[in-house]
Amino acid sequence: MMRKHNIINHSVAIMVSFLFFSGLALANEIGKVTHLAGILTVDRAGAAAKVLSVDSAILEGDLLKTEEDTYARIKFSDKSEVVLRPETEFKVKALTFNADKPQENKSDMELIKGGMRAVTGLIGKNNPDAVRTGTPTATIGIRGTHYGALFCQNNCAGVPTPSGNPPPNGLHTDVVDGGISLTNAAGTVEVGAGQYGYVSSPTTLPTLVPASEAAPVVMPPAIRQNDAKGRGLGKSGESSCAIQ
Repeated sequence: MMRKHNIINHSVAIMVSFLFFSGLALANEIGKVTHLAGILTVDRAGAAAKVLSVDSAILEGDLLKTEEDTYARIKFSDKSEVVLRPETEFKVKALTFNADKPQENKSDMELIKGGMRAVTGLIGKNNPDAVRTGTPTATIGIRGTHYGALFCQNNCAGVPTPSGNPPPNGLHTDVVDGGISLTNAAGTVEVGAGQYGYVSSPTTLPTLVPASEAAPVVMPPAIRQNDAKGRGLGKSGESSCAIQ
């Protein structure tokens, strides 16, 4: 009888542990890959690099990496969205969203290299100051917005510009709706809808630039569809668009 009792207790303990750790995994899931063309990998603490697919979960702390000709679209729990360009590294540092406790919500991301387009979700709508995206030259704050960001470091030769010349090294931003702020050690500049921002270094004041000197981030319409091989995306002959 005692042996049977111990077996039951052991089974219950295993089940409780399983439910506990499953609950932790679900609690850490803050988004999903909704569209993917090409190869998207993730680096997670204590784990080997992993290839993601459509419907893969995004967790706090994930470092997402897109390979050549890869576009990935991520939707987060607060309904914000990000589309990553090829050869981009994007860190999901933290995202806390609870509709019943808006004062505790926050979104903290980091664009390490490459480019992205982003649309603000409910966190940014209710508390814009709780949303930030770090970059190597400036921190991007939002004002309820849809914007693009591109960080060049001798790797933007193929990025189209109005002048036809490669964009200079540094952070390039464009705003479709709402507004963003660009802040670093030298100060802050506000970039509104239809405007373009540029930050050359962490110690250089962010500036507004005319459209003729801008490097807006464009995305191919095909990112609305899923093609695991990424064929046809990002080619010079294909038209591009922002998130829709």
